[in-house]
Amino acid sequence: MIQRIQSLLLVLIAVAMGVVLSFPIWEKSGTGADLQATLTALQYTHKQGVTNFVNPVWYIGGLALLIAGIALFTVFQYRKRLLQMGLCAVNAILLTAMMGVILYATLITGKEYGNPADQGHYRIGFYAVVAALIANALANRFIRRDERLVRDSDRLR
Repeated sequence: MIQRIQSLLLVLIAVAMGVVLSFPIWEKSGTGADLQATLTALQYTHKQGVTNFVNPVWYIGGLALLIAGIALFTVFQYRKRLLQMGLCAVNAILLTAMMGVILYATLITGKEYGNPADQGHYRIGFYAVVAALIANALANRFIRRDERLVRDSDRLR
């Protein structure tokens, strides 16, 4: 049924991916007012003086769309709990890959801009990815609990 807690958690994952697509993930200000770097789901920009450098990172946005699509598809597979568990596992792998790409872009590539000792500041888009990871783990737990309940009730018949 769609009104179960795992369905709400899966919808929360899709909403979190919408937040990732809409808001910045990371920002860093340099030593001067003219140095600034920003990471969003679609581009990595850094500003030096009046020059803006833009590097496309469309793969973060693509991962966010794929994760949101899988989460919404999983909501409507409530009769097939084993498929739901598998799709949640795929989403966990994709969310971990997204987190790895974001951390690489911010920690390794972000050192080039401004002060190397300053790591920058994570924004709402990054915390939305963390919330999606937690919601995915909880959804998978509730799906497994439902599957265990169904197997126990079949054993009683």
